[in-house]
Amino acid sequence: MTFPKGKKIYFASDNHLGAPTKDASAPREKKFVAWLDDIKQDAAAIFLLGDLFDFWFEYKTVIPKGFTRTLGKLAEISDSGIPVYFFVGNHDLWMDDYFKTELNIPVYHQAEEFVLNNKIFFIGHGDGLGPADKGYKRMKKVFTNPFFKWVFRWVHPDVGMRIAQYLSVKNKLISGDDDAQFLGEENEWLAQYSQKKLEEKHRDFFIFGHRHLPLEIQLNPSSKYINLGDWIGYYTYGVFDGDKMELKKY
Repeated sequence: MTFPKGKKIYFASDNHLGAPTKDASAPREKKFVAWLDDIKQDAAAIFLLGDLFDFWFEYKTVIPKGFTRTLGKLAEISDSGIPVYFFVGNHDLWMDDYFKTELNIPVYHQAEEFVLNNKIFFIGHGDGLGPADKGYKRMKKVFTNPFFKWVFRWVHPDVGMRIAQYLSVKNKLISGDDDAQFLGEENEWLAQYSQKKLEEKHRDFFIFGHRHLPLEIQLNPSSKYINLGDWIGYYTYGVFDGDKMELKKY
């Protein structure tokens, strides 16, 4: 993807809309929608790196109630011709084809590489990568198993959503974010993962969410790991102007 001078690529992650309750998250949703409305003026593309919702499950004909302002704004932006890319997180990993069908927003279930103005980006949510998250990695295998998803679809949505929302808040293996404290550059496991990926080939930027911490770690003179933070306490986002990548606060 190439884009002209004056245009920018935006990145955001970890909104957890609906947590701890929909009413409590409503002000955060309005702030996020206002940010989307602001950046559409000069956005060449927008990358959302997962956990937009604290829980999301797509039944055959049912999606979770709420989040109308967010979905409407994303539809408006997508319809205007600005591409939006969505990466599932550990809280919304059961996303299927709703975003693609209704909003024309592609959904990625794994980290992917993008070339943006000749800079190589490795982009993903970050859950299950690197040496940490071992308990979650085991649980993710269960949650993504087609049989488990089929069984859950047979639970009435009112019951299934209530169970899932409870576990999403209470179960730290699902959350995967109970240790949102800086571990030191040498111990940050997504930085370790990025260093390992650099052994395969060069990437200019590794962009992840999941850690709920705004982080910038220089991996080598020409490669950087950036964690986007969250929209719960930090309200941070990434912006790439075609040359440099920065973290900013809204």
